[in-house]
Amino acid sequence: MRALVVSNMRPAAGDPSRGSFVRDQVRALRALGDPDLELETYDFGPGGYASAGRELRRRYRGAGLDVVHAHFGLTAWPALFAPALVHGVTLHGTDVHHPRSRAITRAALPFLDFVATVSDDLAGDVPRAPGRRVAAVLPCGVATDRFLPLPRQDARAALGLAADGRYLLFGADPLRPEKRHDRALAVADRAGAELLTLGHVDPGEVPLWVNAANAVLVPSEREGFGLAVLEALACDVAVVATPTGIHPAALAGIAGTLCAPFDVATWSAALTPHLDAADPRVAGRARAVEYGAGRMAERVLATWHELVGRR
Repeated sequence: MRALVVSNMRPAAGDPSRGSFVRDQVRALRALGDPDLELETYDFGPGGYASAGRELRRRYRGAGLDVVHAHFGLTAWPALFAPALVHGVTLHGTDVHHPRSRAITRAALPFLDFVATVSDDLAGDVPRAPGRRVAAVLPCGVATDRFLPLPRQDARAALGLAADGRYLLFGADPLRPEKRHDRALAVADRAGAELLTLGHVDPGEVPLWVNAANAVLVPSEREGFGLAVLEALACDVAVVATPTGIHPAALAGIAGTLCAPFDVATWSAALTPHLDAADPRVAGRARAVEYGAGRMAERVLATWHELVGRR
């Protein structure tokens, strides 16, 4: 099987983590070791859809692709220019919820052979299109080989943080309004903690920031999936999150975590034990492994084989 993954999330100097979850899924697909899988990628930066379409048509005309799998709804349009037996897309959230992106995404759906989302929660929000429904839930999953429990003091020393600091980590870029950095600031202020953020952090350093924190905050208004929660759990770090995306299922039954509507007083109270402890941890890694990138890659590959087999 020859497959091409297309993404509009090429990293940039000012945003090195852009699209890291797509690259993790590609890496996990290759790690499956399927001898029949020939996997290629094509990434471009935000915008540039017309030029990407032209380049894909030029590069892959007559290439004999079996599957072209786009990530993000707008990317489906240039991906259609690469000839293949099967074309599909994974929707991630903004492509469904932003009015302009939603309209462009909806217009592409009738031309696709499969439509996937990163969570059941998001599947219910996908715009209806004639003859197309969500055919699969295909999250990218958490890279459990990178997100591991590390000694907190070692992580803090590597990042130049105070050994005895009271740190909370906002698990997103503060420039993304739906992630609600303002809520995280309010909680940190109430709890008497310093708020760290992941804006402009190299993907390779993110596990250090997670392990350096007393707890991770994910106060999002909405989530397509909720990777930040799983990354914290993979490191056995406490996390407090709103009940959206995968959060309710991921955090259910894990002592020391909280999945609840945002409330400054409630969230601050839940964080106090973690801020007061020298090295607070929760038993979260086993749950994160259930959503590991490897397992999610198996779902993707099975979907490809099924759809190509039908054609």
